[in-house]
Amino acid sequence: MKVIFDTNVVLDCLLKRKPFHEISAWLMNRVEGGLLDGSLCANSITTIEYLIAKNVGRSTAKRAIKHLLAVFEIAEVNKAILDSAIVSPLADFEDTVIYQSGLGVGVDAVVTRDAKGFKKSEIPVYSPEDLYALILEVNENEKENGRTD
Repeated sequence: MKVIFDTNVVLDCLLKRKPFHEISAWLMNRVEGGLLDGSLCANSITTIEYLIAKNVGRSTAKRAIKHLLAVFEIAEVNKAILDSAIVSPLADFEDTVIYQSGLGVGVDAVVTRDAKGFKKSEIPVYSPEDLYALILEVNENEKENGRTD
């Protein structure tokens, strides 16, 4: 499954925000381990760097960004993405840019703690808890059917 991560989920993990840290870290670990195909919007990277630097320092922020760039696919933001976002039925422009950039790289879903920003999405939108449960369910079904990859 190819999923675009909303900025809030990544920040929950990196800034260890309670009570969201544990599940967001679990999801990001699945991306790091190649068990989940994760994407981040290019705009999210700048926001993440800014907020981490503000909270814990510039050097920590740079290390975090290097790691994200190594692990996640980066969904670009260009004029076509921004044009699509402007005419999109989604209400929040920042969320719409994330959504449109995800569509541009062929994601199957969005993971966010702010589902209302993605209300008119044409692809599934999961909370981190819902995506966690779905992944566990799929893994269990594969075990029951004899698949172990």
